[in-house]
Amino acid sequence: MWYKVAGSKSFWVTLAAMSAALLIIVGACSPAAPTDSSNLESVDETVASSEEGLSGSLPTGSILKTTANLNFRTGPSTGNKVIRVLAAGTKVTAVASTASNGFYKVSHNGTTGWAHGGYMTIVSTPSGSSGVSGSMAVGTALETVADLNLRSGPSTSNKILKVMYTGSKVTTVAKDPQNGFYKVDHAGTVGWAHGGYLRKAGSGSSGGSSGGSSGSSKVDGAISRAKAGVGFSYWWGHARWLPGGPSSSTKGSCSGSCPSCKHSGNYGADCSGYVGKIWQVPSNNNDLTHDWHPYSTSTFVGSSSLWTTVSRSNVKKADAMVYNSGGSGHIFLYESGDGWGSMWAYECKGCSAGCVRNLRTAGSAYKAIRRSGY
Repeated sequence: MWYKVAGSKSFWVTLAAMSAALLIIVGACSPAAPTDSSNLESVDETVASSEEGLSGSLPTGSILKTTANLNFRTGPSTGNKVIRVLAAGTKVTAVASTASNGFYKVSHNGTTGWAHGGYMTIVSTPSGSSGVSGSMAVGTALETVADLNLRSGPSTSNKILKVMYTGSKVTTVAKDPQNGFYKVDHAGTVGWAHGGYLRKAGSGSSGGSSGGSSGSSKVDGAISRAKAGVGFSYWWGHARWLPGGPSSSTKGSCSGSCPSCKHSGNYGADCSGYVGKIWQVPSNNNDLTHDWHPYSTSTFVGSSSLWTTVSRSNVKKADAMVYNSGGSGHIFLYESGDGWGSMWAYECKGCSAGCVRNLRTAGSAYKAIRRSGY
């Protein structure tokens, strides 16, 4: 069928010819830029974001979201090539737990690259969704899902009081958030933390709880905390480790002869710091990620309302073996076996060994002690 087309001159064309011309015109137009296109203009990664971005470690496999158009690079530097620009709101998956030069190694649509943490937030972790919002009762227990700044006020422009490591426990001290930040108490320090990196305590797998009120559940909680510490480095005079256990980038290292040994990293413990955290003594020593070392072997070998001496013939799971004599001492957590022979134990053994679970014996200088309530 022929159609008459009017213009400066009239002429006749077929429907097929008009369709072909339309396809040519449409085909000549540039399609809309996809949301991960290098045609997008990226933020300047060297300029700090006004939002609370990522810093420190986070669980591998976490789902992240960009807060601005962001360069997706071949390496952890602005000098590395841009693979594409990720549009604001794009979701990526973390493939490494720690940042390098502020950049996180992430996967997007099957491609692995690097994106700056200052312009990303956490959507969820492998253990569940993250983020809290709205009003909540004063005294609500929360935990961090990534390393999170505790600030002096509810803004990224306020001073950082400390960095709370992944799995840190906090308690709300005000009902309503301001600018997305909650006023919280962390180990006696009150400040402001962004709700995007918090969740209700116990809503995920943290490994840091004390268990229920019964003795058996408290013992199980202690063993769980001990297991989480295995693989971390020996750190003289300190005690802090991640509830999810160590990685190659978080386990730390120790060299030399203690107490003059040198430690590298943010996590680890010595023998008495390890047992103190496992036993949660005193009772507010209940945050695995908070570095606190209140007792030494000279304390544990003495009497206390928090523990009692028991017969080595009747030693039970989560009891401890301790000695201190002539200025030296050691303590380890008993798991199973013969209290006078071979037994499985958890201990931060020394600089070269680190924190381990192993089969060992204990000399006659050791005595057995039991945590009150266990």
